[in-house]
Amino acid sequence: MDNKRKFGTKAAILAVQDLTTVEIEVPEWGCWVRIRTLTSGERDNFEAEVTAVNGRNTRVNARNIRAKLVAATVVDEEGRPLFGLADVEALSTKSAKAMDHVFGKAAELAGMREADIEELAQNFAPTPAGG
Repeated sequence: MDNKRKFGTKAAILAVQDLTTVEIEVPEWGCWVRIRTLTSGERDNFEAEVTAVNGRNTRVNARNIRAKLVAATVVDEEGRPLFGLADVEALSTKSAKAMDHVFGKAAELAGMREADIEELAQNFAPTPAGG
């Protein structure tokens, strides 16, 4: 029995195509959407976008959090982003049920569980008024 471990090389690791996509039906929209997992950098950008730091105080800015993640993860048939940051306000006007459905799958693909998002919100105290 060969117990020798295979360690990756820099080139091998960087060459791996590890971004997955899933397709889900969104009945409220009458169509299917393709959702791509976030890259590590995209997830960092998303988390930075939804947190605000003011000195020692950090708070979660949950405003349009669903629309921001949906905009960052929904892609077309060629894998190109369907939405951009400019579309966040428009997406925020869509059905909460539909957005929750897409957001939930996008968060799951990004390795974020609902509990992780809730924990993020609970771990940060709100900034003082006017701060």
